[in-house]
Amino acid sequence: MASTQPNQYELIARSYHPTCQAARDSEKNRKKGTEPERARGRLDFGRFAGEGKVPTGCAAAMALTSAHPAPPLLVCRLLALALTLALAAVASSARKIPASITPISRDLYHSSDSILGEIKALVARNSDTLTMDTVRASNKGYSAEMFVVTFNHAKETVQDGSKIKIMLSFGQHGRELITSEVALSLLYILTEKRRIAGVDLSSFEKILEHLVIKVVPMENFNGRKRVEAGELCDRRNGRGVDLNRNWSVDWGKKEKDYNPFEEDPGTAPFSEPEAQIMQELSKSFKPHIWVNVHSGMEALFMPYDHKNTTPDGAPSQLMRSLLENLNRRHFQDSCLVGSGGGAVGYLAHGTTTDYLYDIAKVPMPFTFEIYGDEKASTDDCFKMFNPVDKTTFDRVINKWCMAFLILFEEGLRILPGSQVASQGALDNWVPMGGESLERNADEKSGNENRQLEGLDLGMQELKTYFRLFIISTFLLMFMFCSRISKNRNRESDEQSIA
Repeated sequence: MASTQPNQYELIARSYHPTCQAARDSEKNRKKGTEPERARGRLDFGRFAGEGKVPTGCAAAMALTSAHPAPPLLVCRLLALALTLALAAVASSARKIPASITPISRDLYHSSDSILGEIKALVARNSDTLTMDTVRASNKGYSAEMFVVTFNHAKETVQDGSKIKIMLSFGQHGRELITSEVALSLLYILTEKRRIAGVDLSSFEKILEHLVIKVVPMENFNGRKRVEAGELCDRRNGRGVDLNRNWSVDWGKKEKDYNPFEEDPGTAPFSEPEAQIMQELSKSFKPHIWVNVHSGMEALFMPYDHKNTTPDGAPSQLMRSLLENLNRRHFQDSCLVGSGGGAVGYLAHGTTTDYLYDIAKVPMPFTFEIYGDEKASTDDCFKMFNPVDKTTFDRVINKWCMAFLILFEEGLRILPGSQVASQGALDNWVPMGGESLERNADEKSGNENRQLEGLDLGMQELKTYFRLFIISTFLLMFMFCSRISKNRNRESDEQSIA
């Protein structure tokens, strides 16, 4: 009876399989103590791969390949096989998002359509203070729609030009549903004075008269739809791009622990319609304060994300002072405060906050992280980023709605009068590189379009060259191995003739 045990060459072949290689690398990292840590709600791809679980035969194969090197011809064939398997694995993995364990709590969380319906009804009931714009953009066959709600409490008594302008963006990552729930509750508080337990909101009435607040409740509407359809670990937009890596400052740079599941930056800066709309909003509204709201931990971040330092000068000191005051007054110094890149321990490139500070010149751009379950498994995405019981859910909503009210007060107090610019018009939102937009899409800037097209073409050429390089390498290896095989066959024939 034939043996069912794998021979040494089968074991060697297994060792070249990408999964075995990943296990080998994971073991090295474990021994060095360098396995990536989960920070700021980031999912560890290594743990998704199985937390170092070595497939059957891999351990034996790795030991065998160390003691018994494979013959040259077999090595060539195995390398070709490994390359083919690796390319197939990369292609298939790009389509996979790890499954979650805890489902969406439908009794706590609104659907995206329900949130939109409630906001439309809220605007209709409070037309004296609320308006809503629907903005659409598309690029290369992919379209996005965004809803922008504007709160202006005292249109008649206080001129807009003297008001502090605040921009709040929620739901940039699809899986972070709790952020949009905070947005909805905050709009209720601003307009219909929904109560926060133990808080007298009448003291904020005078403050609101001096503010114009724009709220984007669901920046990543398409990505949220994917999450609601069951892909609970997905943070990307409708075509697989991380919107918080699609901005132009330090775009496209990848750290050693880069995770394609999480951080695909797109084909070029502002390749995504959602990022294009938000960029144009930064130009037209010219906010003094911008908060990009996320979940994954509790933190109050300022620039920079792409390096582990904060900006120099007085503006940076004002930002830090505001965050520290908010942390002390409301969070009893429990939140992490500082630059995103320095405080968390990993760098992020192409982020919204860094663009707003360096390019758009927003005086105070922040990233708020409002919730994170550090005890949740990295496989349990919904629980990691969103509270799943009503007590915690209500606590997070009330705590962060109150935090925004204090932010409004601190911003009004701390911003110098010279930084209050005149109100920007919203009649010409034109996303760079977009194909269509609900407002004046034909008036796009030719220079901006040419710049984006040049970047886009450059990226396409790089991808083409890379594909050609891979194919050429594969063919050369195949030809080399075939030549060795022919030579050996010829030598064998000559010996048999002799």
